[in-house]
Amino acid sequence: LSVTSGGADDAIRGIIKITECYVNIKGSKDIMSSIIKNALVASAMTTLVVSAASAADLTVVSWGGAYTKSQVEAYHKPWMASTGHNIISEDYGGGIAEIKAQVESGNVTWDVVDVELSDAIRACDEGLLEPIDHSILPPAPDGTPAAEDFLPGTLFDCAVANIVWSSVYVYDTSKVRNWNAPKTMADFFNTTAFPGKRGMRKSPKVTMEFALIADGVPVDEVYDVLGTEEGIERAFAKLDTIKEDVIWWEAGAQPPQLLADGEVIFTTAWNGRIFNAVAAEDQSFEMVWDGQIYDLDLWVIPKGSKNVEAALDFVSFSTATEQLAAQASWIPYGPARSSSVAIMGTYHSDPSIQMADHMPTAPANFKNALQNDFEFWADNADELNERFNSWLAQ
Repeated sequence: LSVTSGGADDAIRGIIKITECYVNIKGSKDIMSSIIKNALVASAMTTLVVSAASAADLTVVSWGGAYTKSQVEAYHKPWMASTGHNIISEDYGGGIAEIKAQVESGNVTWDVVDVELSDAIRACDEGLLEPIDHSILPPAPDGTPAAEDFLPGTLFDCAVANIVWSSVYVYDTSKVRNWNAPKTMADFFNTTAFPGKRGMRKSPKVTMEFALIADGVPVDEVYDVLGTEEGIERAFAKLDTIKEDVIWWEAGAQPPQLLADGEVIFTTAWNGRIFNAVAAEDQSFEMVWDGQIYDLDLWVIPKGSKNVEAALDFVSFSTATEQLAAQASWIPYGPARSSSVAIMGTYHSDPSIQMADHMPTAPANFKNALQNDFEFWADNADELNERFNSWLAQ
């Protein structure tokens, strides 16, 4: 139940009015005086409690694991120390279904959500998000306006980008002979040369693109092909070749665990999660960057958030130059601002690891990369999700 301070006062006044009628009937002014005093005290206390509750907690929703950990260290803790507000951190699995349900029900409990670009575009188009005025974003340290400092294509009417990340596939070097190590996306689908289970995200997004790349489609033609019925059928046909060998994952923490437990020999994954497994957990994992699909994550504010002012302040604070660079010291997701890229340093607990070398956009990793086409997925996500789920059920 959400109660504003004004609503609480109205409720208290109603109680007083009812009590007046009751006491007049009984004829006891002393009782009336005592009840009114108690009611006024209750009103003041209710106002304070409600105001404190509404001002204290900001619910920030993200993807969990090492990624949320990087946000907590670089964004949440400094913002809480600076403002005195508290952040409630929640995890989710992506998409806009939960945002839409909250907005349409009028019961919005999330204040800031980390979303993929295609979902940000869809949610904004459907009127599910608060607008974000880019003038609130801080300039770069040298005074460059934020609108010029953010990388091209990272600022939108309802969303502000924070990172560039990538989907790749990975293997355990301790279980693969060096002479037979996988090198291409085609190797992921080659169950003759590399027998065993594979992990893949339970989503058509990225999965279908990987299938077409493995089937020989050049990265710069993938969406042209996927935009045709023949291309969709071609992607599903390629996925058919490994379907019986796939373990489907949904949360970003699952792929490194599947690999560590020996349940799969390869798995698709988000590059930052694999880096964390190697740098922080000493796992012997190796990423295959061929055919990587890179994307943006962005902050959005659901329409009807009860803490819009604080949410906007958090978005502004967390996308400042220093904060984005600080996050990059925890996980190799590229900052969305040029000025942040310039001051990226080493891994937070190991100065021998230069984070720039592990970013999706590092030259050695970017040779055969594909940018996720957010417009394609904004237009086709519903249809392809339905077809993908039907294919899984066959």
